[in-house]
Amino acid sequence: MGIDREQCIKQVNQYIDAHREDMMQFWKELVSIESGNESQKEGVDEICSKIAEELRGCGAETQTIQMEKKGNFLLADWGKGREKKPVLFIGHMDTVFKEGAAKQNPFRVDEDGNAHGPGVLDMKAGLTIAVFIVKALNDAGYNERPVKIAFAGDEENGHRESGAAAVMLEACEGVAAAFNFETGYLDDGLVVGRKGSFRMTVEVQGVASHSGNAPEKGRNAIQEMSHKIIELQNLNDYEHGTSLNVGLITGGTVVNAVPDHCEIKIDIRFTQKERLDQLLEKIDEILAKTYVDGTKTIVHKTVPSAVMEDSEPVMALFHHIEKTAELTGYGKVKPIKVGGWSDSSLVASKGIPVVCGLGARGKGNHSPEEFAVVESVFERAKLIAASVILLDEDLV
Repeated sequence: MGIDREQCIKQVNQYIDAHREDMMQFWKELVSIESGNESQKEGVDEICSKIAEELRGCGAETQTIQMEKKGNFLLADWGKGREKKPVLFIGHMDTVFKEGAAKQNPFRVDEDGNAHGPGVLDMKAGLTIAVFIVKALNDAGYNERPVKIAFAGDEENGHRESGAAAVMLEACEGVAAAFNFETGYLDDGLVVGRKGSFRMTVEVQGVASHSGNAPEKGRNAIQEMSHKIIELQNLNDYEHGTSLNVGLITGGTVVNAVPDHCEIKIDIRFTQKERLDQLLEKIDEILAKTYVDGTKTIVHKTVPSAVMEDSEPVMALFHHIEKTAELTGYGKVKPIKVGGWSDSSLVASKGIPVVCGLGARGKGNHSPEEFAVVESVFERAKLIAASVILLDEDLV
């Protein structure tokens, strides 16, 4: 049986307004749990269990996918079995912060109405919004589409040490649209494009020798690498959104020895796979050159991530949210493209309409200054819930 969509939106809004304190408390609890990607698997798994319990409380079926090294992956289905295609809510439960960050920078709300704390914006506010949208839809009697949830435990390192990417790709099969509750922007820009990322490690092996007694017998690995770095950095093509950054370098042992080893780590961002392929050809040419005779270069490459392009399906979903924002009185939103990667790139690679950056508005990701605008948590929950309810209005 169909629903009165206008009435359903009204009831959802009433639920959000009546549960502001519950949302704040849930958000605070998530921020207070240490869940750094690097070494805090237990904290990520605790968040996973907490969210699963909350979702089961409103009738969702949940499944925890165990990960060996990184945080577990949470899958959930609410309203499973309904005739229409489901929508997918995406998020991640890990942060970039070191152990002790929650004690040094505890959750708090300042006099300007901004919340602070590690991961408060990226993206524990978004997790809170997604969970309470499901709870509000359940309370309002929404029954048209299932809602699937896919929350990863290791997004901050791009799932490089787990099988989470495959789980995310499987979760998006057959869905009508996906909503990613990543960091929202202060200017109400919603993300319709994200660059792909690619990482490389380059090693140069030289010959060690005493820099005073026999410098001519050495083969300086740092000197060889320096030539390569200059040429590599000149490959940046900002006009076409392709960038290369030599971000880390190590080498040598002591100041009075010719260094026999040097290593760099390279981060590459790209807007199209074709441009990445062209860039890698140029990189290979540079790395194949030898500037210091007697040195050897070794290259280690990762697998390139997917790109989120502002495709027709993505823009159709954005325009649906844009129309919903105007219809419900939220205000104007705008499409933006950003350089950072997210799981939206994986979903978009399957041709699924997805819009990212639907979490709370804020600034300062990955820093002690990170903050989220408290009021935007409730505003975004209402906006995306209405976008789900009205989905067939503009997007099939």
